Amino acid sequence: MTKAALDQLKDQYPGCETLAFADLSTQMVLLSNADSSLPREALDALCAEAALVFGTKSAPAVGDTPATTALIATPALLRIYLRDIEEPSDALCCICRHDIPLDAFVNDARACLERISQDG
Repeated sequence: MTKAALDQLKDQYPGCETLAFADLSTQMVLLSNADSSLPREALDALCAEAALVFGTKSAPAVGDTPATTALIATPALLRIYLRDIEEPSDALCCICRHDIPLDAFVNDARACLERISQDG
């Protein structure tokens, strides 16, 4: 179900170039789906950035309330990070083009993350 959930989300949004399901506590990408084969270092960098923006048990993020969504925009792409509310060490790391319908994608990506987290 986990791989199928990622595949379904990726197929639904052509503007999504990479999806990676990550464990923030270990800073490891557990499963990914990408248009091109990203080197492991690139996936690890996505996971490390998600851990940095969301924080981990050993290095909490800045602020009073833990964030569950983060967006980093560059001139070329968007990096969207979602953290599961029930399982805060589970995250979905996404690389998308700017033309993606952002609100719809984030809603569907959050539902995908929840399905994956519940299966684990």
